Amino acid sequence: MSFAATLALDADDAQFRALARRCLANGIPPAEVSFTAADQSSLFAPLPEGGADHPLLIPRSFAELMQDAICNSAIDRFALLYDVLWRIVRGERQLAENHADRYVARLHAYAHNVRRDIHKMHAFLRFREQKGDGASLFTAWFEPQHFILRRAIPFFVERFSQMNWLIATPIGTANWDQRQVEYGPPMHKPAATTDAVLDDLWLTYYKTTFNPARLRKKAMLAEMPKHYWRNMPETDLVPAMIAGARKRVEDMETQAPLPPPRFAARLAERPPAASEIAPTAMASLKADIAVCQRCPLHCGATQAVAGEGPTDARIMLVGEQPGDQEDLQGRPFVGPAGQLLDKALGQAGLARSTLYVTNAVKHFKYEPRGKRRIHQKPNAGEIQKCKWWLDREIAIVRPRLVVALGATAAQALSGHAVSVTKERGPITFGEMPGFVTVHPSYLLRIPDAQKKTEEYTRFVSDLRNSGQVMQQE
Repeated sequence: MSFAATLALDADDAQFRALARRCLANGIPPAEVSFTAADQSSLFAPLPEGGADHPLLIPRSFAELMQDAICNSAIDRFALLYDVLWRIVRGERQLAENHADRYVARLHAYAHNVRRDIHKMHAFLRFREQKGDGASLFTAWFEPQHFILRRAIPFFVERFSQMNWLIATPIGTANWDQRQVEYGPPMHKPAATTDAVLDDLWLTYYKTTFNPARLRKKAMLAEMPKHYWRNMPETDLVPAMIAGARKRVEDMETQAPLPPPRFAARLAERPPAASEIAPTAMASLKADIAVCQRCPLHCGATQAVAGEGPTDARIMLVGEQPGDQEDLQGRPFVGPAGQLLDKALGQAGLARSTLYVTNAVKHFKYEPRGKRRIHQKPNAGEIQKCKWWLDREIAIVRPRLVVALGATAAQALSGHAVSVTKERGPITFGEMPGFVTVHPSYLLRIPDAQKKTEEYTRFVSDLRNSGQVMQQE
């Protein structure tokens, strides 16, 4: 005998759990349950009454999976969840973690798509101000692919708590009056969702921040699927900007360097610190690095970070690029990796005050994620552009040994890709004696404590050996 289990299309995990308790209390297997919408008729018998208070203890892994997967618009999600739940309460407690099970794998795919849709709503929703007799009301229209409205709204409450706003979607509405959220019925798309003034400002900003030299078409389309384009005014510009990207890059490469901004000239006019006055060549080089615009990395960085140390240092350490703290302070190796380097140098018998420390790339390359700036590895073109400055630092300092900290530094010094694991140890960069070891940030990323200790000991040994190599030169 089959039974009809009635659930709303946008039912949440609490509503599903209550219905599942009734089914389990009456011993109804998955094959005998047909999940139908509230407004649909069914030829199957209604569920027996009672059982809503049936105890139901489920693993956290299934509860978390259910919370996401149930928001998916797939019509079989309720049936899949009940099938997995049925087997869990009969002994397969870790079933939700078994991705080899085809039902579990499909539910995890549903959950992933829901989380992605929530992320897209956070990223692509556009508020527009509607002025009335009282306070302004900001309205937005969005077309999600899944039933995510209640899951996505807390983000907007936290981010825009001081505004009155209304978010309308085909699956429901959410209204915030700076005190509470009220949910309402679905809406049709408004006839006009544009604002001539604000949209024009936004499009101008979008065009000026588009960087053709960093265009990755597949990555852009993956991050901004065309499903969302019809409600995003800037997408009308995308095809033309993609088509003209190659020409713009060619024009950028042939045009003369732009004059430095006025603030850069004022910075260059400041009297140098006492440590930079002699020799004049190094002071001049650092002033030139400060206003560098040889590649697009200068656009997002706070400042260029030149090397520091005595200009007659016998050993030069070359890292990859400035990190977050280096970018803010304007000095190399002052963040967590720099602190670890200082510790290792001390244990290796090398004083940092006697070394010249710099980076292969002088600007911080990063990806913004909320309030954080996540490090991105420089590409070959950026390394090559910055080699101009590294070569001049080497020419001024004339070290007896150059130590490459990591693959990027080794690539900048050698002119080709270098495998640190294969080339670790003494090496020759052209005619210049060198040494290759890991970057200290590599040690910070090792999760295993024992492995981290072993690699740190090896790093200290590398630094000590590099000092011995220099003495032999």
